[in-house]
Amino acid sequence: MSLPDSSFSVDNSTKYDDDGRIKRTGTWVTASAHIVTAVIGSGVLSLAWAVAQLGWIAGPIILVIFSVITLYTSCLLSDCYRSPDPITGTRNRKYITMVKNILGGVQYKLCGWAQYGSLIGVTIGYSITAAISMVAIKRSNCFHKNGHQAKCHSANYPFMVIFGVIQILLSQIPDFHELSWLSILAAIMSFGYATIGVGLSIAKIAEGEHVTTSLTGTHVGVDVTSNQKIWNVFQSIGNIAFAYAFSVVLVEIQVFAQPIFDLVETTCAKRWPEKEFITKEYIVNLPMIGPFRINLFRSTWRTFYVIFTTILAILLPFFNSIVGLLGAISFWPLTVYFPTEMHLVQAKVPKFSMTWIGLKSLTMFCLIVTLLAIAGSIEGIVTELKTYEPFS
Repeated sequence: MSLPDSSFSVDNSTKYDDDGRIKRTGTWVTASAHIVTAVIGSGVLSLAWAVAQLGWIAGPIILVIFSVITLYTSCLLSDCYRSPDPITGTRNRKYITMVKNILGGVQYKLCGWAQYGSLIGVTIGYSITAAISMVAIKRSNCFHKNGHQAKCHSANYPFMVIFGVIQILLSQIPDFHELSWLSILAAIMSFGYATIGVGLSIAKIAEGEHVTTSLTGTHVGVDVTSNQKIWNVFQSIGNIAFAYAFSVVLVEIQVFAQPIFDLVETTCAKRWPEKEFITKEYIVNLPMIGPFRINLFRSTWRTFYVIFTTILAILLPFFNSIVGLLGAISFWPLTVYFPTEMHLVQAKVPKFSMTWIGLKSLTMFCLIVTLLAIAGSIEGIVTELKTYEPFS
């Protein structure tokens, strides 16, 4: 879209940004709500297990290290929102567009694979998380009613199906990114369950019946074997990385599946603009909601996507291992590599300067950590697959 010309009225000029797009209406409150919702998401639920494996010394230290790295690289990423100049340059409204305009070529394609592959994985991870959370509530009610000696086992997959049906309905909302109130509500809920988790931990310790821990985490020879300890430590690092992996929504600040939907729908509309199935919008008046836009392609494709991710979640419901793998895969390229590389190019940092050496060293360190976390998570998945029975 071209920039609005000088003949626009004052009212029209205030409707558009300086690049001719519809003016952004977000505030620091709504942006913070989106980020808090992303950070205090399913990744937080795995931190207790991760710290239990690492211990009270290494666990908090690694948490702080990852938080500092994420904060620093997020600032670098934010500075690349406009290019080539960070103040007056053109807005890059998508992560992949940012990489294309600054790095270009092969890096742009690699970013696409990393970003959208990570987002697909995250949507699968959230399906697993939702089901485990619902099962936990059901088991808690069962124990409360029948006592803790009762057999309160419950399969995960029926709850994954329930979650999938709900997601099919929610995915049909065309302007989901504009529902800022939803992210604010989600942020409140995130703080809520994090607070509940802390409260339950304190209550367990006060009862005196908690599991004994040590400064180095789980005991080798008692809780785990030496090999299991090593693999669990690697997997824990991936879990912590996943808890801080919000770079994928820092630029495209919306709940996680929307960039995937936008990519497919925009690409198909450009390729087949004459197909009414893809481009035509129908207006339907819904009771208590009002006019609602329906597109046949959007409805079909989004329904298929939710069904696909739900099936994968049912087949691989290994929470800690999946979260660790997702965190490891997405953390290095999206949170560390691309932000640092774009900063080096945009800021024109001289090669072999102190800044250049420092950022390259940070990238290499995070790559090594990522590879270890991937290895630990894959080992965990392989081990769990040996005893897993689908739909049991």
